[in-house]
Amino acid sequence: MNRISRLVILGAMALVVSNVAIAASGSAHIEHAGTNVRDTHSLQNGAKLFVSYCLSCHSASYMRYNRLADDLELTEEQVTENLIFSDAKFGETMKSAMTSEQGTEWLGKAPPDLSVVARSRGVDWLYSYLKTFYRDEYGAWNNLVFPNASMPHVMWRLQGIQKPVYETVGDEEVIDQLIMETPGLQSPEEYDETVRDLVTFLEYMSEPAQLKRKNIGVWVMLFLTVFALLAYALKAEFWRDVH
Repeated sequence: MNRISRLVILGAMALVVSNVAIAASGSAHIEHAGTNVRDTHSLQNGAKLFVSYCLSCHSASYMRYNRLADDLELTEEQVTENLIFSDAKFGETMKSAMTSEQGTEWLGKAPPDLSVVARSRGVDWLYSYLKTFYRDEYGAWNNLVFPNASMPHVMWRLQGIQKPVYETVGDEEVIDQLIMETPGLQSPEEYDETVRDLVTFLEYMSEPAQLKRKNIGVWVMLFLTVFALLAYALKAEFWRDVH
């Protein structure tokens, strides 16, 4: 077996293990996020949501505010006034105000950096995770996709408070569904869109170059199409006399 074959097999095994791990992480159905990183308005709203609900605990140490401005079509003034709530400079990275020591003391574990979380978890996983928080029987926040996560539901005022409905499977009680116990400030449809915008921003942040890469890809495909037509016409001209 050559090296390429071994790499293909190892890659396939890693994909299977990854899918099994995601499936086993919780009992919730993973929903399709439907994100679109070309939607500038969605990215701008997602950036606003990120700094409002995530940046107080989670850093994005690979993302700089000035890069954010360029990609999201924002001015330095707009970023400074709406996205920088600390003493950070325009050219600095997005760092949390919470230190690792504080996170460990307050939450039991330092919150992870979210720069590439969309690549490690997947946008569908993140979308489903942010929609399936609920209050358990102890009054604590829990999650269907990631049970017993130490993260509280930071957007509960928007979504509201969900409670689980149990069913008996064999000798065990499992969660059948979540129902809204206390409505939030947004309707379910509005909250879905809010989560989608936030996840869209996380997807962009995990690979900022994808915006330019995908735009260039369109032109590359157009060039290849035109080149293929010209090559076919040239072939037909060369072989016309032969036939």
